[in-house]
Amino acid sequence: MKVNTSFLYFISVIFILSCSSSPGNGNDQTALEEAFPNLEFTRPVDMQFPNDNSNRLLVVEQQGVIYTFENNRDVTTKKVFLDIRDKVDDRGNEEGLLGLAFHPDYQSNGYFYVDYTASNPDRTVIARYEVSATNRDSAVVNSEFVILEVEQPYSNHNAGQILFGMDGYFYITLGDGGSGGDPQGNGQNLGTLLGSILRIDVDQTSGDRNYGIPTDNPFVANQREFREEIYAYGLRNPWRISFDPETQWLWAADVGQNQYEEIDIIEKGKNYGWNIMEGFHCYNTSSCDTAGLELPIWEYDHSLGLSITGGFVYRGARLPELVGKYIYADYVSGRIWALEYDGTGEPSNSLLINTDLNISSFGIDQNNMLYMLAFDGKIYRFKAGGTGVMDSKNIMKPALVRLAQNYPNPFNSNTTITYHLEKNTNVVLEIYDILGRLIRTLVQGHQLRGEKIVVWDGRDIQNKNVQSGIYFYKLKTGGFEKTKKMVLLQ
Repeated sequence: MKVNTSFLYFISVIFILSCSSSPGNGNDQTALEEAFPNLEFTRPVDMQFPNDNSNRLLVVEQQGVIYTFENNRDVTTKKVFLDIRDKVDDRGNEEGLLGLAFHPDYQSNGYFYVDYTASNPDRTVIARYEVSATNRDSAVVNSEFVILEVEQPYSNHNAGQILFGMDGYFYITLGDGGSGGDPQGNGQNLGTLLGSILRIDVDQTSGDRNYGIPTDNPFVANQREFREEIYAYGLRNPWRISFDPETQWLWAADVGQNQYEEIDIIEKGKNYGWNIMEGFHCYNTSSCDTAGLELPIWEYDHSLGLSITGGFVYRGARLPELVGKYIYADYVSGRIWALEYDGTGEPSNSLLINTDLNISSFGIDQNNMLYMLAFDGKIYRFKAGGTGVMDSKNIMKPALVRLAQNYPNPFNSNTTITYHLEKNTNVVLEIYDILGRLIRTLVQGHQLRGEKIVVWDGRDIQNKNVQSGIYFYKLKTGGFEKTKKMVLLQ
């Protein structure tokens, strides 16, 4: 999934957000509604539609499954389009099957592309698949053709968005390689593909590559061993990019480090500053030369949210008051905003809704209807009839899962974790350290409804005692995911 490295660290201050009241007075006309109330997904991270006039939608689950279904509010069934869980490594919070894109000529050639993380070695894989010639609701699993692989030094900052531009070329987002603060300096290193947005030609091959390089890419034929695939660079973890079909601008939401989340308009060959800058501010205070850097058009600090989720410039007909505005959200705080920018004046940002949702991604359909994907397993859309600020109680249901604070906390040697299930479900309970590394899996499997008690003895997956420090326990069940902090004092 798409949470920044600092997410696990800053989750400790989420209680500040949760204790504060929702801004504004709520607008009775404003609400989110479940777009497909009869469907539910597990960790949905992407939604796409095939450009074949079939009025179908496809939802990507992080674990490695893509589902297809009819774009009808009353739809009751979803079909497995592709299942590659055997290839996908989703052990890390930001790993998994992360992106889906359909070839512009999909209706004729049946090609679509995926972005996923794999292990041994840890890497991002960009691969092409084909749809079945006899069943358009199903892909041919053994048709994988690997386009590109990029080794990943850490398990986070995988980005994972792929899409075709209006120029017909294929765009790929790659984070800086992970950990925190870009320790390998990938954001400013044009000799690596990490920390960049790539542009390649998947309809051509070149040398030993399964793709071609567009002749107008900014670093074509350079003499300094810069990677010619790079379109733009200096990015930390661009979690969702999208083209506005009217202006043809490429919008990107770049997840921040310690203090700021940012929105960029991506232009060919430009350097977006990481890790010299974080938002409009110097991150590397010992060497902050801003010459030649492209600053974001908007930022917000971590009092408003901790992990930005990029969206779309709205071009639909359902909500005329949002036309031309960039709709985006924050995964941690649940806020949804609209940013208005014409390229000349100052941007104008407004809060649309303050929710309790972990909004992982956005999607549109063939009619430009806008959807929001959340980790409660549901897909949402705005109700027609106006926008403004609303309180999340208008859309949230009673929780089917309750996760309590561990006791004692801080603890020495042993601590008890308690949670309650309202229905029988599959459960995963994991321990992570402050860097987001999986320490131990305490529970994994199907459990019956009721109160559950689990004891952690401070040992890792190799049965060794871990060091004193801050740790996090994460409970995942279906569409529910909750993380809490604990402190071990050995």
